[in-house]
Amino acid sequence: MIRYELLCANDHRFESWFRDSAAYDKMADAGAVECPTCGDRSVRKALMAPRLARRKGQDGPARPPREERAAQVSSAADVPVPQQAAQFPAGNSEKVAEFHRRMSDVLRQVQDAVEKHCDYVGDNFAEEARKIHYGETEARGIYGETTPEEAEELKDEGVSFASIPWRRPVS
Repeated sequence: MIRYELLCANDHRFESWFRDSAAYDKMADAGAVECPTCGDRSVRKALMAPRLARRKGQDGPARPPREERAAQVSSAADVPVPQQAAQFPAGNSEKVAEFHRRMSDVLRQVQDAVEKHCDYVGDNFAEEARKIHYGETEARGIYGETTPEEAEELKDEGVSFASIPWRRPVS
């Protein structure tokens, strides 16, 4: 997966994830990438700095960066999910802005529910999710961070989990 910072023709900045750069190119050429603020489909990549991180005292190549605090939940059966469904409106910028506000509210509610009902395991998410999946520890809801590679490995192993966008606290 790759994350791009994008700009529409009205200079609204937003980000989106794509399977790879070819997937972005194909979607952008087809007009399938749309600004969430105004609905404009004239979208281009914004200038981005690469994020290369190395852990303190780590030898060897830099570890891939963690996803943007994307929460991973392995057992969400006991997590209440808001029952607000919305269809993305086309064209009308006021409706698009209202849709964006409602989705932000729903994401905030989901994050609050995950934090309230699940255990935070930090960078150990993949390891803990495997232990739960293979019955080595009690089944419970957990959340934390993984790299895209770790998430793909979990998926290949059949470990049940979901990635959700994680809202950062406003400072």
